[in-house]
Amino acid sequence: MWKRIASLSPLVSSSKSTLPNQASYGLNIWKSLSTGICTPVRYGNLLKEKTPFITFVLGGPGSGKGTQCIKIAQTFGFTHLSAGDLLRREILSNSEDGTMILNTIKEGKIVPSEVTVKLIKKEMESSENYKFLIDGFPRSEENRIAFERIIGAEPNVVLFFDCPEEEMVKRVLNRNEGRVDDNIDTIKKRLKVFSSLNLPVIGYYSKRGKLRTINAVGTVDEIFEQVRAVFTECEAMK
Repeated sequence: MWKRIASLSPLVSSSKSTLPNQASYGLNIWKSLSTGICTPVRYGNLLKEKTPFITFVLGGPGSGKGTQCIKIAQTFGFTHLSAGDLLRREILSNSEDGTMILNTIKEGKIVPSEVTVKLIKKEMESSENYKFLIDGFPRSEENRIAFERIIGAEPNVVLFFDCPEEEMVKRVLNRNEGRVDDNIDTIKKRLKVFSSLNLPVIGYYSKRGKLRTINAVGTVDEIFEQVRAVFTECEAMK
């Protein structure tokens, strides 16, 4: 679905609309609508398809964003794409990229932007949905720029799960999921990297009017009530 909208050419060529320069017209709609906070993005009468509604979900490891994404997907019909899960799946594939990703994660570093965006893009292209939660990405300005360049769109909403470092460390160590990055040394490296690189991304989207900060301390349901308010606002504007 994504690929059909992004390229436009197969659909435009088969349309019987008399609008001049339909491809240019459609792309201009993409650019003007995809940057609006909580704005329902659609092609109107030109094509009976909706352009992607993208939500970035940011927060340190253990901030609870993954759990909240599951509830958002179930409640509001989003497709949940976890950057971390996609990377771990690539590791298990034993591909060349998978080996590189594993070594990078062990060192507490961020995987090259193009690699992660490529995995995200592949999942978006194969989905029939138009609403996406991009969980755990972008984590740096380089990530952000690469996503917008390769995907060709900005997020509509950016959720930031704000959680104290000591709480995140406790949660990660207690979840006991057997992940390669769930140990005290690696988690401290990841938190340091997250703090140094993520703040510019958060600041950028705050200036763009897209940022929604969630207090990530409390029960799952208490935190979700804050999240629900954000998406209820978006639904009300459709």
